[in-house]
Amino acid sequence: MAIYGNLARFYINGEWVAPSDGGSQLDVINPATEESVARVALGTRQDAEKAIAAARAAFPGFSAWTAAERLALLTRIRDVYKARMGDIAEAITMEMGAPDAFSLSDQVGSGLGHLDATMAALEAFVFEEMRRTTLIVHEAIGVAGLITPWNWPMNQIASKVAPALAAGCTMVLKPSEIAPLSGIVFAEIMHEAGVPAGVFNLVNGDGPGIGQVLSSHPDIDIVSFTGSTRAGVMVAKSAAETVKRVTQELGGKSPNIILADADFEAAVASGVEACFGNSGQSCDAPTRMLIPRDRHDDALQIAKRTAENLVTGDPHDPDTNLGPVISQVQYEKIQGLIASGIQDGATLVTGGRDRPEGLERGYYIKPTVFGAVTPDMRIAREEIFGPVLAIMPYETEERAVEIANATVYGLAAYVQSGDLEHARRIARQMRAGQVHINYPDADMFAPFGGYRQSGNGREYADWGMHDYLETKALIGHG
Repeated sequence: MAIYGNLARFYINGEWVAPSDGGSQLDVINPATEESVARVALGTRQDAEKAIAAARAAFPGFSAWTAAERLALLTRIRDVYKARMGDIAEAITMEMGAPDAFSLSDQVGSGLGHLDATMAALEAFVFEEMRRTTLIVHEAIGVAGLITPWNWPMNQIASKVAPALAAGCTMVLKPSEIAPLSGIVFAEIMHEAGVPAGVFNLVNGDGPGIGQVLSSHPDIDIVSFTGSTRAGVMVAKSAAETVKRVTQELGGKSPNIILADADFEAAVASGVEACFGNSGQSCDAPTRMLIPRDRHDDALQIAKRTAENLVTGDPHDPDTNLGPVISQVQYEKIQGLIASGIQDGATLVTGGRDRPEGLERGYYIKPTVFGAVTPDMRIAREEIFGPVLAIMPYETEERAVEIANATVYGLAAYVQSGDLEHARRIARQMRAGQVHINYPDADMFAPFGGYRQSGNGREYADWGMHDYLETKALIGHG
């Protein structure tokens, strides 16, 4: 990959530049081996301010581009992205341990999906409309600070960068310092596609060094953050003094209600697989499975069988379903929560604290299923972010909805039923930004975002574009 020449540099004003201070560096650890695979430069306030200044200088010219010109630019980006998909997948597997096939089809594929959806949304978007004698104009908000996570690096980079470009914004991107390699590939894609100097900038670094600068700087007009709720609170506080727009996609503890009229075997098995996808490291994973009490024991057997059929192992092995979790810190957090589930009296159905057989190195967690989980247990309340499923019995549908909504989060929810209207009746009662009915395919045109402590704002397609636009009223007539 070409990125190795750019690991110690940042992409600012159309060029790869050295860090301002000569460059402190951070090891990128491959979680499958626990070994360093690269060292990347960590930026400082001075680096961030250079990138912000470049984006500010580029904004007047780029925001004046027509929608057709921005669409042509996105088309070029998409073409180069497709040519580099293999490189992005390789980077994602190295930096976060996703299995090779999953990296390419899901991780990299999601970024392509967002480019396609944003281009379609831009073609149809109405930037100006008359209402009575007033012309309503939607125009770019300004410079965007984009802070993205490690768990779905390309999904989140594309779902922020693409709509910001479509709206006419310039930007500074800070990828996760834990998984920065794919972001460097993306910056190379932007350069090759001919994005004008200053429109897109990338500075690697940590939250205190770069994220805090982006969220507090007066020349940043919007900060879009995806990550933990704890970090999201810090971003919002930092942004408050400059009264900038803040959009956040934060944590989740998504319920999955299996109704009595669902195809029970398929609903439980698919729910287990959905929970454990990406090694459980998805903010919208269905981590709480709610089961009619009289089917609880049946569900445990199905879940056990499904979990034990999943292969955890080497990301390069084509038979592997689940790779490692991202880091030692995350590994220890998950182990602690598994221990709490056992201590709190949940039934350990499969998995547990032991390492998967034959995996002595790497941050591997056994796919773990708990049964007889009650709402007061930590594993029912806290976001685990690993391959751990909590199965919870309910007596009535009303009680299922009550348990499902008994969380500080509200990113996603799931309902399984043999009757769509029945499922929708339950779904309307869920306090979540998305409700998935009968495990649908991903919809890049559906608004993505949460209620309560799962954040604010919505991403994907035209929903994402609105976050990067201001609304102006030109009142009066000749």
